[in-house]
Amino acid sequence: MANPNTPSVRTDLALEAKELLGRQHHGIKSSAFTRGTLSVDLVEVLTEDAARELKKPCGTYITVSLSPFGSAQQLNHSEIEAVASLIDDMLPKENPLTLVVGLGNQDITPDALGPKTVSQTLVTRHIVQSMQNQGLENLASVAAIAPGVLGQTGIETQEIILSLVRQISPSCVIAIDALASKSMERLGSTVQISNTGISPGSGVFNKRRELSEHTLGVPVISIGVPTVVDAQTLASGILQKSGQTGAPVAFSGGETMMVTPREIDVIIKRASNILALCINKALQPNLQIEDISELTG
Repeated sequence: MANPNTPSVRTDLALEAKELLGRQHHGIKSSAFTRGTLSVDLVEVLTEDAARELKKPCGTYITVSLSPFGSAQQLNHSEIEAVASLIDDMLPKENPLTLVVGLGNQDITPDALGPKTVSQTLVTRHIVQSMQNQGLENLASVAAIAPGVLGQTGIETQEIILSLVRQISPSCVIAIDALASKSMERLGSTVQISNTGISPGSGVFNKRRELSEHTLGVPVISIGVPTVVDAQTLASGILQKSGQTGAPVAFSGGETMMVTPREIDVIIKRASNILALCINKALQPNLQIEDISELTG
């Protein structure tokens, strides 16, 4: 059985890392349940020893299996509310202000999930008082930003978000980013929700300084959809299924190749729309999904 620490295997999903471990570990708890009609897998990394083996920080990882975002089928309202409730489970009980951060490069389609999701987030921090005066007392305060990437700004994403956290004092940060999977089947059909934070760019081998409660001083909920598979991981998996072993797959210059589905444009468009609805519903539970769609459309 392959191990996630081997160079030939690459995944951002804790569920896949646990599968690759191939054995029980006292520091890892896992279970499966349903939320509404959705299948949900829960992985809890409880000890530092387990975190080192999985290469995942200690914390809770929720993996939701969905209909492929690349298909014509869309999530219905009950499924959106189910995902929203999973996000809500991780939000602080006292949550006067949430900062939503869309990580990634909008100009690179497989990496554009975060910015495109943020563009559809219902931001209210600037209008909460006026809306309360109009009778919407239960409207939650939300701010959002898509900070770009280091190559565009010359500033580490963590530096930007840390400055914002110090300035506006949110009770938590929700970070959205594209992820890498070891399986083509999970691309565009899985959502991972975690309370461990995230390292921007990790899905495309461009790992930057992490966004976490340790670095920002407030809880960080990360939400991601796998959009790429490392070619080396993909090739190794194919060879393993055929009973062979293979050498790493890489460009002659040493850069790693990433593989993404041909319908990635549709996947990103639909995934960002669905994630935005789920996040908006989690943050604004008193609004109906139709009202959220109208306000963000």
